[in-house]
Amino acid sequence: MPAFRQNNTVDWVKGDTYGLDIPAHPDALLKGGTAFLNRAFRHTVSIRATGNASSSVESILDSQIIHAGSTGTKLLLTVEIAAAASRKKQRLFVKFSRDFNSEIRDASRQQMALEIRFAQLSQLPDFPIVVPTCYFADFQHSTGTGLMITECIPYGEGNVEFQLPKAMDYRLGDSFPYYQALIRNLARLAAASKSGPLREAVERQFPFHPEQLDVGPRKALQPGQLEQNIDRYTQFCQTNPDLMPAHLRSDEFLERFRQQARQFQHRQPHIHALLQRDPDMIALCHWNAHVDNAWFWRDASGELECGLLDWGNVSQMNVAMALWGCLSGAELKLWNEHLDDLLQLFTTTYQAGCGIQLDIEQLKRHLTLYMGSMGLNWLLGGPIKTLSRLEGLSAASARTDPIIESNEPARAQLHLMQVFLNHWSHSDMAV
Repeated sequence: MPAFRQNNTVDWVKGDTYGLDIPAHPDALLKGGTAFLNRAFRHTVSIRATGNASSSVESILDSQIIHAGSTGTKLLLTVEIAAAASRKKQRLFVKFSRDFNSEIRDASRQQMALEIRFAQLSQLPDFPIVVPTCYFADFQHSTGTGLMITECIPYGEGNVEFQLPKAMDYRLGDSFPYYQALIRNLARLAAASKSGPLREAVERQFPFHPEQLDVGPRKALQPGQLEQNIDRYTQFCQTNPDLMPAHLRSDEFLERFRQQARQFQHRQPHIHALLQRDPDMIALCHWNAHVDNAWFWRDASGELECGLLDWGNVSQMNVAMALWGCLSGAELKLWNEHLDDLLQLFTTTYQAGCGIQLDIEQLKRHLTLYMGSMGLNWLLGGPIKTLSRLEGLSAASARTDPIIESNEPARAQLHLMQVFLNHWSHSDMAV
């Protein structure tokens, strides 16, 4: 059993959807044991995943706290399930919204509300994409206390590939098929939310609230902060020239970027309004479909397919935001050589699913505008601050250097900054 230090904890709360008492932390769940699991699973008939609705959890064989993510506590359970005369082991992934050992992490507990709502939505028949099978999920909004129990993805087992790390696509070789799989699934979900039986549920459970996603006025840079961030970036390039491509640290680019960034920042309110204007481009989307938030396998024909997980901040949004959330993890080579191919794949798949034909140039423009807003607000100051704290940075000769590669926040933020500035360098940023 895991040791879990409890400080001012709430042990159990009543979930809003099912009215069932749910545990708020691992110790409470483990004390509730198989009685709680079977009671919870019956509410969603989720033991059907074993192939027998009369199945039951007979025992908890193992449990392990997982220290990962920025919110809530995670628990890996191995249980024994009995059905008729057979027994089988099954691994379950348990995610709590609360972390009573960390005030900072616990303060983000409301973020899981949408993820739990999405997990419940994914239980509908004919859900359009593959996501982790949800066995139970509920949330108490008044306290921000929630619980989600899903299958544990079998990375590296059978035909499922090993989990891919964030911002390390350079280890993949040809990453294009991986992003084709990701983009197809983003488009399939977006399309399904615009038509068919899923549309009504999405409109009811995920109404479009752009202020929840906006990177605009409420998060705007303070006066003079943009200039400071550009100055710090310029200094970073001079101090660490090997960590930025030559075209992103040239005098010509730096001067053009400074001038365009000022103009772009001044026009941000217009940009935010534009990104919210076209209902055909607003759909239910994954916020951050990097390769590490997916699992991959090959189908019978050899084509790469994927499932998507980690649905924090899932919402209706401009589909360009979802495309940035996915492609911002890709290498510059893929952006430079395959961006138009991937945007075409998205529009084709989207139209096939809902009948709406998006203009690829408009989609690309929205992607560029959202990238500019996100980048100026988050992807200069933040990465420079993170990297400046990295001991031994001056000895790093490339982004793939172990000093950077071994530190996920540093390597991810450096990569995101490169992607943002690279796309800026190739784009018309006039608004």
